Amino acid sequence: MDDDGSRDGLRCLVTGATGYIGGRLVPELLAAGHRVRCLARSPGKLRDHPWAGEAEVVRGDVTDADSVAEAMRGVDVAYYLVHALGSGKDFEATDRRAAGVFARSAKAAGVRRIVYLGGLTPAGVPEGELSPHLRSRTEVGRILLDSGVPTAVLRAAVIIGSGSASFEMLRYLTERLPVMITPSWVHTRIQPIAVRDVLRLLVAAASLPDDVNRTFDIGGPEVLTYQDMMLGYARVAGLPRRLILPVPVLTPGLSSHWVGLVTPVPASIARPLTESLRHEVVCREHDIARYVPDPPGHPLGFDQAVRLALRRVREARVITRWSSAAVPGAPSDPLPTDPDWAGGSLYTDRREAVVDSSVHDLWRVIEGVGGENGWYSFPLAWSLRGWLDRLVGGVGLRRGRRDAERLRAGDSLDFWRVEEIEPGRLLRLRAEMRLPGLAWLEMSAEPDGDGRSRYRQRALFHPRGLLGHAYWWSVSPFHAIVFGGMARNIARAAARQTHARGR
Repeated sequence: MDDDGSRDGLRCLVTGATGYIGGRLVPELLAAGHRVRCLARSPGKLRDHPWAGEAEVVRGDVTDADSVAEAMRGVDVAYYLVHALGSGKDFEATDRRAAGVFARSAKAAGVRRIVYLGGLTPAGVPEGELSPHLRSRTEVGRILLDSGVPTAVLRAAVIIGSGSASFEMLRYLTERLPVMITPSWVHTRIQPIAVRDVLRLLVAAASLPDDVNRTFDIGGPEVLTYQDMMLGYARVAGLPRRLILPVPVLTPGLSSHWVGLVTPVPASIARPLTESLRHEVVCREHDIARYVPDPPGHPLGFDQAVRLALRRVREARVITRWSSAAVPGAPSDPLPTDPDWAGGSLYTDRREAVVDSSVHDLWRVIEGVGGENGWYSFPLAWSLRGWLDRLVGGVGLRRGRRDAERLRAGDSLDFWRVEEIEPGRLLRLRAEMRLPGLAWLEMSAEPDGDGRSRYRQRALFHPRGLLGHAYWWSVSPFHAIVFGGMARNIARAAARQTHARGR
């Protein structure tokens, strides 16, 4: 980042770029013509982001005054997007210390504006009665507002987008429990906001007038109860209507354990989130619109925000895990730095083998699967699965292949569809059988040295509702036979071809 201001746009520092909002904000700032520097404890975590080559990344920690001071050098706008939620019992003290370091460094460096994304606080509730999570967010905002640097504190409730901890908790609870005995906080009124609108406002906050130093409540167009949101999620996701039975006896502590049993969201995060649901969080003003008018179609409604969050699944895009997409298509898509539990469940069965054959011969076997050649393992199991699929109105195994030797994208292949093919390297099939979820089978070939090759195989399943989870666990005991046998037999068939040709 140059200090002479020779390039257009503001010079922005983003802390928390490995986090949910920060990682999505950086490309939005770049697209707006700004220059971006990221402060990260582990810069290597950002190397797989598609914008990695366009932003400057420096190593540092918000609690280390020296590294923050160096990162602030030449900066116009500093984004504070970190908090110590989930880091232990002393997270409030850590947040307080880090905010103080950030505020003092920004003032000393002559930063023109600080932008902070905090939590929406309930009206009329004394700060001492807030959950530790919201209390800390409020305190951080106050420290930054008192820094002497013009500060915009944007306060949001539940952010709707794949990867948001609040949204993931909502997703898992709704998908995994068709009948829910829930805490009384399901009746708490909340004003959720789409991640796209959060990012839009964060980018715009960089250009607020210099005399603006205040908090802004930001939210979507609807005020909903948590129960409304669960029912709305089920509706958009195409799940049957959920039966929700609130009970008053579940304390925040018990609630967090309950969430921990049902979802993969860590208890250290689930507890402060559930504690925050005790109080209503609804916007008391929409003053941000004086400076940043709502564009047509914004703010997005809850259903549309959920629809965007589920877009990757709807379009049947397969990746290693939902949180490892190399190039996100939108702010609602996953990022490489999202936690493993973000993005919904994706079950995976992986197999791998070193094959005593050329890549060419291995690929010939891979491209020849299905139809008359079969699936190289337990033919009775494949036939039974096809018969069961036909029994429930599915396509079964009767479709066979268009061509005995060659495949192309879009071909039907028994009860699969060729989703992607890279000749000589990769074949990805998407299941078209009747399933309580989405399924893929991926096979690839690559050189392994000394004339050998390596075969990789992945079966992936994204469950739909509790039935989807039950389906995966009911068939997983047979995977060693079906998928393990398939990998072994494909490797042997390729080796036989190579040996038959005398290598």
